[in-house]
Amino acid sequence: MFNFDEANKKGKEAMDTALKSYSDVTKGFQAIAAEAAEYSKKSFQDGVAHFETLAGVKSFEAAFELQSSFVKSSYENFVTEATKMSEMYADLAKTAYKPYEAPVAAAAKAAGKAAASVTPAA
Repeated sequence: MFNFDEANKKGKEAMDTALKSYSDVTKGFQAIAAEAAEYSKKSFQDGVAHFETLAGVKSFEAAFELQSSFVKSSYENFVTEATKMSEMYADLAKTAYKPYEAPVAAAAKAAGKAAASVTPAA
């Protein structure tokens, strides 16, 4: 027989889980956006400072050396930031999937049992 109290309890649990998951994912996206904005700001400031320094250089060799070191440091900073951002996205994906991990595992287990119990028709 259908139990309304049990259905109500399960519905409330599902809603609480969904809201918590939504909140966690939102926090993750906010952290990623803040990190991207911070990196963009720092990158822009570094570029402006570099061009101010480059404008004061008197020789071509010094300009070439300054430009080479700037490109190298910019690339290293980009790789570091890209690694950090990819880790943040991976953590976000894990956080988003976590509430569904147990139900999906239970469904997969039940589907495996159901498939094993079906006998092929000859």
